[in-house]
Amino acid sequence: MSQQEPVNTILENWNRLEQETATKVILPCNGSRAWAIGVVNEYPFDTPEQIFAASDKVWRSLPESDWQQAFDSHPRIGEQKAKSATQQSATWSEDEQSAAQLDAETQQKLSAANKEYEAKFGHIFLICATGKSANEILASLHQRLKNNAATELQEAAEQQRRITQLRLRKWLELPAARCEEV
Repeated sequence: MSQQEPVNTILENWNRLEQETATKVILPCNGSRAWAIGVVNEYPFDTPEQIFAASDKVWRSLPESDWQQAFDSHPRIGEQKAKSATQQSATWSEDEQSAAQLDAETQQKLSAANKEYEAKFGHIFLICATGKSANEILASLHQRLKNNAATELQEAAEQQRRITQLRLRKWLELPAARCEEV
């Protein structure tokens, strides 16, 4: 590590954890146990940039079944419960969706569109929602309903990758980024 780079103490302390503990600590950033194990298998990391790169590499190497596990760790947009989520993941999801400010009409529209999406694609609609309004999210959902299954799976995986990058930044207590920046 160069002298100019500040040490991230959270990352430094995480690097010292046993593998199983390190896996549990990082799991809420993505939700896929295979992803968490894959990232841990590449530690220690000297810089946040190294863990960001490892995260992307591991995520892109996973089979669809492991992507599904990550997808299942998110609640539907506008809802609180996920199929399987850690407490930290649930807290982050709530924060990420907070700008949406749902009124009753938009909530109904999102609920109906979420059901249509799930029936078509077999998984929940994922979007990096940080800073997006409910109308922006709903417009994206309607636009993505036009995709074919293969295209949409890749789009959902990319949204999950962005969410993971933002959550890694939160976990490491780094300045916030926007979805488009990661």
